Amino acid sequence: MVRRTKEEALETRAGILDAAEKVFFEKGVSRTSLADIAQAAGVTRGAIYWHFANKGDLFTEMFDRVLLPLDELKAASINPEEADPLGRLVEICTLCLRDTAADPRRRRVFDILFLKCEFVEDMGPVMVRYQTNMREGLGKIEIGLRNAISKGQMPPDLDTKLAATMLHAFVGGSLRDMLFLPDSTDFAEHAQQMVEAMFDALRLSPALRTGGNSEPKKA
Repeated sequence: MVRRTKEEALETRAGILDAAEKVFFEKGVSRTSLADIAQAAGVTRGAIYWHFANKGDLFTEMFDRVLLPLDELKAASINPEEADPLGRLVEICTLCLRDTAADPRRRRVFDILFLKCEFVEDMGPVMVRYQTNMREGLGKIEIGLRNAISKGQMPPDLDTKLAATMLHAFVGGSLRDMLFLPDSTDFAEHAQQMVEAMFDALRLSPALRTGGNSEPKKA
């Protein structure tokens, strides 16, 4: 009986997240109330508060669940025992772009995050959480690049901080382009090619060597 109750609770929680995703996508985050989500999920507002502290908490959980498939690859990329950390970084970026192009749920969630979310009022804590996640993400990318350097997969004098910033911006910008201009590029088909080209640039650019200078040399 207890097991059944836990299963029902998990089912209700998933249903609330599904409903929130649908309503956020249709109305935007700031124009969606918990009452709207409760109605769409077929539950009471009390049921929502039993699972989530507030709308911001609900939004965060909705976003986190689409990123769960990447957690294992992220852990592998920074694991000093991983034989191919660069390969794991390539996989993370490729999956993020390719799966977003191919998976309607992932596309909706990123559409909500980038196009339909105003970080105001009760969403303020979400903005702080998002900034924290970005900082942590940049830090993990840099660790992954350093791990790749230790395996001889990237140049030993690579500016890992700048390279991580560029890689993060490439993925985020590609996701935004995918949502704003969905017909401009077939990301599902070309994701890996684009990602590998980005890593080639990080590997080969003289401007990304520590102590390098991007200014053109004088004749």
